[in-house]
Amino acid sequence: MEKDFIVSNKIDMADYTKALDLIEKSKYILIITHVNPDPDSIGSALALSNLLHENRIKHKVFNISSDLPENLNFIERFDKITDQLPKFFDLAISVDCGTYKRLGFELDPSIPLINFDHHKSNNGFGTINIVDSQKSSTAEIVYDFFKHNGLYITKNSATALYVGIYDDSLAFSLGRCDELTFDKVNFLVQCGANPSAIANKLLRRDSLAKYRIIPKVLNSLELYKEGEVASIYAKELWFKQTGAHNRDCEDALDMIMSMAIVRVAIFVRVVNGSTRVSLRSKGKFDVARIASNFDGGGHLNAAGCAIDTIDEQEAKNLVIKEIFEFYK
Repeated sequence: MEKDFIVSNKIDMADYTKALDLIEKSKYILIITHVNPDPDSIGSALALSNLLHENRIKHKVFNISSDLPENLNFIERFDKITDQLPKFFDLAISVDCGTYKRLGFELDPSIPLINFDHHKSNNGFGTINIVDSQKSSTAEIVYDFFKHNGLYITKNSATALYVGIYDDSLAFSLGRCDELTFDKVNFLVQCGANPSAIANKLLRRDSLAKYRIIPKVLNSLELYKEGEVASIYAKELWFKQTGAHNRDCEDALDMIMSMAIVRVAIFVRVVNGSTRVSLRSKGKFDVARIASNFDGGGHLNAAGCAIDTIDEQEAKNLVIKEIFEFYK
Protein backbone atom coordinates (compact mmCIF):
# COMPACT_ATOMS: atom_id res chain seq x y z
CA MET A 1 0.00 0.00 0.00
CA GLU A 2 1.16 3.56 -0.72
CA LYS A 3 1.95 5.67 2.32
CA ASP A 4 0.06 8.88 3.06
CA PHE A 5 0.84 11.51 0.47
CA ILE A 6 2.67 14.61 1.68
CA VAL A 7 3.36 17.68 -0.47
CA SER A 8 6.39 19.87 0.25
CA ASN A 9 5.47 23.10 2.02
CA LYS A 10 7.60 24.95 -0.52
CA ILE A 11 4.71 24.61 -2.98
CA ASP A 12 1.27 26.00 -2.28
CA MET A 13 -1.01 22.97 -2.66
CA ALA A 14 -3.71 25.25 -4.07
CA ASP A 15 -1.48 25.77 -7.12
CA TYR A 16 -1.84 22.09 -8.05
CA THR A 17 -5.61 22.61 -8.18
CA LYS A 18 -5.31 25.90 -10.06
CA ALA A 19 -3.03 24.26 -12.63
CA LEU A 20 -5.54 21.48 -13.27
CA ASP A 21 -8.36 24.02 -13.59
CA LEU A 22 -6.37 25.89 -16.25
CA ILE A 23 -5.68 22.65 -18.11
CA GLU A 24 -9.33 21.61 -18.08
CA LYS A 25 -10.49 25.01 -19.37
CA SER A 26 -7.95 25.20 -22.21
CA LYS A 27 -8.67 24.36 -25.83
CA TYR A 28 -5.09 23.61 -26.92
CA ILE A 29 -2.03 23.20 -24.70
CA LEU A 30 1.66 23.60 -25.51
CA ILE A 31 4.05 21.61 -23.28
CA ILE A 32 7.56 23.07 -23.51
CA THR A 33 10.77 21.12 -22.83
CA HIS A 34 13.95 23.12 -22.29
CA VAL A 35 16.72 23.67 -24.82
CA ASN A 36 19.08 20.68 -25.00
CA PRO A 37 16.47 18.55 -23.22
CA ASP A 38 17.45 15.91 -20.70
CA PRO A 39 15.46 12.89 -19.44
CA ASP A 40 13.85 14.90 -16.64
CA SER A 41 12.45 17.51 -19.01
CA ILE A 42 11.30 14.97 -21.58
CA GLY A 43 10.01 12.49 -18.99
CA SER A 44 7.99 15.20 -17.24
CA ALA A 45 6.58 16.45 -20.54
CA LEU A 46 5.63 13.01 -21.80
CA ALA A 47 3.98 12.05 -18.50
CA LEU A 48 1.73 15.08 -18.96
CA SER A 49 1.31 14.35 -22.67
CA ASN A 50 0.12 10.82 -21.98
CA LEU A 51 -2.31 12.16 -19.39
CA LEU A 52 -3.73 14.70 -21.85
CA HIS A 53 -3.84 12.19 -24.70
CA GLU A 54 -5.68 9.65 -22.57
CA ASN A 55 -8.22 12.34 -21.67
CA ARG A 56 -8.55 13.57 -25.27
CA ILE A 57 -7.18 17.03 -24.51
CA LYS A 58 -5.56 18.64 -27.55
CA HIS A 59 -1.89 19.48 -27.08
CA LYS A 60 1.65 19.38 -28.45
CA VAL A 61 4.99 18.71 -26.78
CA PHE A 62 7.47 21.25 -28.13
CA ASN A 63 11.25 21.54 -28.19
CA ILE A 64 13.04 24.32 -30.04
CA SER A 65 15.31 21.74 -31.69
CA SER A 66 14.61 18.49 -33.52
CA ASP A 67 17.82 17.09 -31.98
CA LEU A 68 16.48 14.91 -29.18
CA PRO A 69 18.20 12.19 -27.09
CA GLU A 70 17.22 9.04 -28.99
CA ASN A 71 17.87 6.79 -25.99
CA LEU A 72 14.53 8.07 -24.67
CA ASN A 73 12.57 6.85 -27.69
CA PHE A 74 11.09 3.99 -25.65
CA ILE A 75 8.88 6.45 -23.72
CA GLU A 76 5.37 6.52 -25.16
CA ARG A 77 4.68 9.58 -27.36
CA PHE A 78 8.38 10.47 -27.71
CA ASP A 79 7.81 10.43 -31.48
CA LYS A 80 5.15 13.13 -31.09
CA ILE A 81 7.59 15.79 -29.84
CA THR A 82 7.80 18.57 -32.42
CA ASP A 83 9.98 21.58 -33.18
CA GLN A 84 7.06 23.32 -34.92
CA LEU A 85 4.95 25.68 -32.85
CA PRO A 86 1.20 25.22 -33.39
CA LYS A 87 -0.67 28.18 -34.87
CA PHE A 88 -2.88 28.37 -31.81
CA PHE A 89 -2.59 27.45 -28.15
CA ASP A 90 -4.20 29.07 -25.14
CA LEU A 91 -2.08 27.52 -22.37
CA ALA A 92 1.63 26.77 -22.05
CA ILE A 93 3.25 24.38 -19.58
CA SER A 94 7.03 24.52 -19.11
CA VAL A 95 8.83 21.56 -17.54
CA ASP A 96 12.29 21.68 -15.97
CA CYS A 97 13.10 25.16 -17.31
CA GLY A 98 15.30 26.76 -14.66
CA THR A 99 15.05 30.18 -16.33
CA TYR A 100 12.65 31.72 -18.84
CA LYS A 101 15.47 31.73 -21.40
CA ARG A 102 15.53 27.92 -21.30
CA LEU A 103 12.19 27.81 -23.13
CA GLY A 104 14.15 28.75 -26.25
CA PHE A 105 11.67 31.31 -27.55
CA GLU A 106 9.52 34.26 -26.48
CA LEU A 107 6.08 33.25 -25.33
CA ASP A 108 3.13 35.56 -25.98
CA PRO A 109 2.67 37.24 -22.56
CA SER A 110 -1.12 36.99 -22.89
CA ILE A 111 -0.92 33.17 -22.77
CA PRO A 112 -0.93 31.76 -19.22
CA LEU A 113 2.07 29.61 -18.29
CA ILE A 114 2.27 26.80 -15.74
CA ASN A 115 5.87 26.52 -14.59
CA PHE A 116 6.87 23.06 -13.24
CA ASP A 117 10.49 23.08 -12.06
CA HIS A 118 12.99 22.20 -9.33
CA HIS A 119 15.92 24.51 -10.09
CA LYS A 120 17.28 26.92 -7.52
CA SER A 121 17.67 29.51 -10.28
CA ASN A 122 13.94 29.58 -11.11
CA ASN A 123 12.54 33.05 -10.35
CA GLY A 124 8.87 32.19 -10.80
CA PHE A 125 8.36 33.34 -14.40
CA GLY A 126 5.05 31.52 -14.81
CA THR A 127 1.46 32.50 -14.19
CA ILE A 128 1.35 29.52 -11.81
CA ASN A 129 4.70 28.46 -10.37
CA ILE A 130 5.01 24.92 -9.04
CA VAL A 131 8.66 25.03 -8.08
CA ASP A 132 10.64 23.32 -5.31
CA SER A 133 14.44 23.23 -5.49
CA GLN A 134 14.57 20.56 -2.78
CA LYS A 135 12.92 17.94 -4.98
CA SER A 136 14.98 15.30 -6.76
CA SER A 137 13.60 16.25 -10.16
CA THR A 138 10.84 18.05 -11.99
CA ALA A 139 9.33 14.62 -12.63
CA GLU A 140 8.83 14.20 -8.88
CA ILE A 141 6.92 17.49 -8.81
CA VAL A 142 4.76 16.41 -11.76
CA TYR A 143 4.07 13.19 -9.83
CA ASP A 144 2.85 15.34 -6.93
CA PHE A 145 0.56 17.19 -9.35
CA PHE A 146 -0.97 13.87 -10.45
CA LYS A 147 -1.44 12.60 -6.91
CA HIS A 148 -2.75 15.82 -5.39
CA ASN A 149 -5.45 16.02 -8.07
CA GLY A 150 -6.34 12.33 -7.89
CA LEU A 151 -5.25 11.73 -11.49
CA TYR A 152 -4.76 8.14 -12.60
CA ILE A 153 -1.14 7.28 -13.42
CA THR A 154 -1.04 4.84 -16.33
CA LYS A 155 1.93 2.63 -17.18
CA ASN A 156 3.01 5.13 -19.86
CA SER A 157 3.01 8.11 -17.50
CA ALA A 158 4.61 6.03 -14.74
CA THR A 159 7.48 5.07 -17.05
CA ALA A 160 8.02 8.68 -18.11
CA LEU A 161 8.06 9.92 -14.51
CA TYR A 162 10.37 7.12 -13.35
CA VAL A 163 12.84 8.02 -16.14
CA GLY A 164 12.90 11.66 -15.03
CA ILE A 165 13.41 10.88 -11.35
CA TYR A 166 15.99 8.13 -11.98
CA ASP A 167 18.17 10.16 -14.32
CA ASP A 168 18.07 13.55 -12.60
CA SER A 169 18.86 12.02 -9.22
CA LEU A 170 21.83 10.15 -10.76
CA ALA A 171 20.15 6.82 -10.06
CA PHE A 172 18.86 7.99 -6.64
CA SER A 173 22.36 8.94 -5.44
CA LEU A 174 21.83 12.67 -4.80
CA GLY A 175 20.95 14.18 -1.44
CA ARG A 176 17.71 15.58 -2.87
CA CYS A 177 16.27 12.04 -2.73
CA ASP A 178 14.42 11.38 0.52
CA GLU A 179 12.08 8.69 1.82
CA LEU A 180 9.15 10.30 -0.03
CA THR A 181 11.07 10.04 -3.30
CA PHE A 182 11.41 6.30 -2.81
CA ASP A 183 7.75 6.00 -1.84
CA LYS A 184 6.84 7.68 -5.12
CA VAL A 185 9.20 5.52 -7.16
CA ASN A 186 7.74 2.41 -5.53
CA PHE A 187 4.24 3.56 -6.49
CA LEU A 188 5.36 4.19 -10.09
CA VAL A 189 6.62 0.60 -10.25
CA GLN A 190 3.21 -0.55 -8.99
CA CYS A 191 1.71 1.49 -11.84
CA GLY A 192 3.79 -0.41 -14.40
CA ALA A 193 7.21 1.25 -14.61
CA ASN A 194 9.88 -1.45 -15.07
CA PRO A 195 13.12 -0.44 -13.28
CA SER A 196 15.46 -2.95 -14.93
CA ALA A 197 14.07 -2.34 -18.42
CA ILE A 198 14.36 1.42 -17.98
CA ALA A 199 17.93 1.19 -16.64
CA ASN A 200 18.94 -0.98 -19.58
CA LYS A 201 17.41 1.46 -22.06
CA LEU A 202 19.21 4.39 -20.47
CA LEU A 203 22.58 2.82 -19.68
CA ARG A 204 23.28 0.18 -22.31
CA ARG A 205 22.71 1.87 -25.65
CA ASP A 206 25.89 3.93 -26.03
CA SER A 207 27.30 4.86 -29.42
CA LEU A 208 30.77 3.84 -30.56
CA ALA A 209 31.50 7.54 -31.07
CA LYS A 210 31.12 8.09 -27.32
CA TYR A 211 34.12 5.87 -26.61
CA ARG A 212 36.14 7.69 -29.23
CA ILE A 213 35.58 11.17 -27.87
CA ILE A 214 35.69 10.56 -24.10
CA PRO A 215 39.45 9.70 -24.06
CA LYS A 216 40.13 13.01 -25.83
CA VAL A 217 38.04 14.86 -23.24
CA LEU A 218 39.68 13.12 -20.28
CA ASN A 219 43.11 13.90 -21.73
CA SER A 220 42.29 17.61 -21.44
CA LEU A 221 42.07 17.35 -17.64
CA GLU A 222 43.74 20.14 -15.65
CA LEU A 223 43.81 20.44 -11.86
CA TYR A 224 44.03 23.54 -9.71
CA LYS A 225 44.00 24.36 -5.99
CA GLU A 226 45.90 21.19 -5.09
CA GLY A 227 43.48 19.11 -7.13
CA GLU A 228 40.24 20.43 -5.63
CA VAL A 229 39.27 22.21 -8.86
CA ALA A 230 39.25 20.35 -12.17
CA SER A 231 38.53 21.36 -15.74
CA ILE A 232 37.97 19.44 -18.96
CA TYR A 233 36.90 20.56 -22.41
CA ALA A 234 35.81 19.25 -25.80
CA LYS A 235 36.83 20.91 -29.05
CA GLU A 236 34.34 21.26 -31.87
CA LEU A 237 36.87 19.49 -34.12
CA TRP A 238 36.69 16.36 -31.93
CA PHE A 239 32.97 16.01 -32.56
CA LYS A 240 33.62 16.16 -36.31
CA GLN A 241 36.49 13.66 -36.09
CA THR A 242 34.61 11.08 -34.04
CA GLY A 243 31.07 11.63 -35.22
CA ALA A 244 30.08 12.05 -31.57
CA HIS A 245 27.11 14.02 -30.36
CA ASN A 246 27.34 16.61 -27.62
CA ARG A 247 25.53 14.21 -25.26
CA ASP A 248 28.10 11.45 -25.89
CA CYS A 249 30.70 13.07 -23.67
CA GLU A 250 28.51 14.09 -20.72
CA ASP A 251 29.69 11.12 -18.65
CA ALA A 252 33.22 12.54 -18.66
CA LEU A 253 32.24 15.17 -16.10
CA ASP A 254 30.80 12.56 -13.74
CA MET A 255 34.01 10.56 -14.10
CA ILE A 256 36.07 13.58 -13.04
CA MET A 257 33.77 14.22 -10.09
CA SER A 258 34.27 10.60 -8.99
CA MET A 259 37.88 11.46 -8.10
CA ALA A 260 38.09 11.77 -4.33
CA ILE A 261 40.25 14.89 -4.40
CA VAL A 262 38.03 16.92 -6.75
CA ARG A 263 35.60 19.31 -5.10
CA VAL A 264 34.38 21.27 -8.12
CA ALA A 265 34.69 20.60 -11.85
CA ILE A 266 33.86 22.41 -15.07
CA PHE A 267 33.32 21.04 -18.56
CA VAL A 268 33.48 23.38 -21.57
CA ARG A 269 32.10 22.34 -24.95
CA VAL A 270 31.96 24.26 -28.20
CA VAL A 271 29.18 22.78 -30.30
CA ASN A 272 27.72 24.34 -33.45
CA GLY A 273 29.31 27.67 -32.65
CA SER A 274 27.93 27.76 -29.11
CA THR A 275 29.98 27.44 -25.93
CA ARG A 276 28.31 25.53 -23.12
CA VAL A 277 29.71 25.17 -19.61
CA SER A 278 28.61 22.47 -17.18
CA LEU A 279 29.57 22.71 -13.51
CA ARG A 280 29.47 20.11 -10.74
CA SER A 281 30.48 20.24 -7.10
CA LYS A 282 30.48 18.36 -3.82
CA GLY A 283 29.33 19.57 -0.44
CA LYS A 284 28.35 23.21 -0.03
CA PHE A 285 30.23 24.63 -3.01
CA ASP A 286 27.43 26.48 -4.84
CA VAL A 287 28.00 26.16 -8.59
CA ALA A 288 24.59 27.70 -9.32
CA ARG A 289 26.03 30.93 -7.93
CA ILE A 290 28.96 30.64 -10.36
CA ALA A 291 26.65 29.93 -13.30
CA SER A 292 24.42 32.91 -12.42
CA ASN A 293 27.35 35.23 -13.13
CA PHE A 294 27.01 34.17 -16.76
CA ASP A 295 23.18 34.28 -16.87
CA GLY A 296 22.99 30.55 -16.21
CA GLY A 297 21.57 28.60 -13.30
CA GLY A 298 20.83 25.23 -11.80
CA HIS A 299 21.32 23.62 -8.41
CA LEU A 300 23.79 23.86 -5.55
CA ASN A 301 25.88 20.96 -6.91
CA ALA A 302 24.95 20.98 -10.62
CA ALA A 303 24.57 24.00 -12.86
CA GLY A 304 25.32 25.31 -16.32
CA CYS A 305 25.57 28.37 -18.52
CA ALA A 306 26.44 29.56 -22.01
CA ILE A 307 29.32 31.96 -22.68
CA ASP A 308 29.52 34.27 -25.68
CA THR A 309 32.78 32.98 -27.13
CA ILE A 310 33.80 30.10 -29.39
CA ASP A 311 37.18 29.66 -27.68
CA GLU A 312 36.97 26.90 -25.07
CA GLN A 313 40.15 28.09 -23.35
CA GLU A 314 38.78 31.62 -22.94
CA ALA A 315 35.50 30.28 -21.57
CA LYS A 316 37.31 27.95 -19.18
CA ASN A 317 39.51 30.77 -17.86
CA LEU A 318 36.51 33.04 -17.25
CA VAL A 319 34.77 30.37 -15.17
CA ILE A 320 37.92 29.32 -13.33
CA LYS A 321 38.42 32.96 -12.34
CA GLU A 322 34.94 33.05 -10.77
CA ILE A 323 35.59 29.79 -8.93
CA PHE A 324 38.83 31.16 -7.51
CA GLU A 325 36.90 34.21 -6.27
CA PHE A 326 34.60 31.81 -4.42
CA TYR A 327 37.62 30.34 -2.64
CA LYS A 328 38.67 33.72 -1.24
